[in-house]
Amino acid sequence: MSKTQRLILIVGFCALLAFFDVGCHSSESAKPSAHEITVSAAASLQDAFREIGKQFEAQTGARVNFNFAASGTLQKQIESGAPVDVFASAGHTQMDALAAQRLIAPETRQDFARNELVLIAPAEQTVELKSFADLNNTQIKRIAIGNPKTVPAGQYAQQTLTHFNLWTPLQSRLVLGEDVRQALDYVTRGEVEAGIVYASDVRARDGAVQIVARAPADSHEPIAYPIAVIRASKQPDVARAFLDAVMSDEGQRSLEKYGYESVKDQHD
Repeated sequence: MSKTQRLILIVGFCALLAFFDVGCHSSESAKPSAHEITVSAAASLQDAFREIGKQFEAQTGARVNFNFAASGTLQKQIESGAPVDVFASAGHTQMDALAAQRLIAPETRQDFARNELVLIAPAEQTVELKSFADLNNTQIKRIAIGNPKTVPAGQYAQQTLTHFNLWTPLQSRLVLGEDVRQALDYVTRGEVEAGIVYASDVRARDGAVQIVARAPADSHEPIAYPIAVIRASKQPDVARAFLDAVMSDEGQRSLEKYGYESVKDQHD
């Protein structure tokens, strides 16, 4: 549809509204509730971001629609032209790919949280598992991780298992989740003996899983969550305001509440 055709439709719509005495306003005079953005965020962020979203909506009157999935999946959606205003990734790889294609507003990009990688087991543990080295135990038949091709948590898990010389020996036992929450669910339901997820994910299944070991910091790349406004956003001002909400003291407290490490001190 051409710009002229769109203009005709808008004018016609406004005339219709005027007929019913509803009124038609310019974007400058529109009420905040008329503003709506779509935030595509890593699956691991859903609990914290829903809370931040409610805070943002209450404070601004804007509406936030969330699209949670693996960061790699969200990256592909944005590359395909999906109508997204904000992207929050669980890793730099996906954000770097979008930046290389000039699909994000580079001046808006910043890290907003950090996380920790942990080895977990069902609360009702049936086999002995105390460390990453124990994954080589033949009693451990299934280990859930995110798919390294699209899931940052899976990429960190691959790096950690490689660090312990376990990646190749454990190939036949790996159960790959479409996102980190699916890997978590496999452990929660007792369908696998172990899983590798984020520390924040354990908060979402409190009491259903237990942390067995924490991955050494030098066993994988630093786990940092970047966020940015998408260049094609139709609501860039609202999108930037959402980023401000995530970086605010209140937003950072929400992230800490759900098990993330704050980066606020790095921006003070």
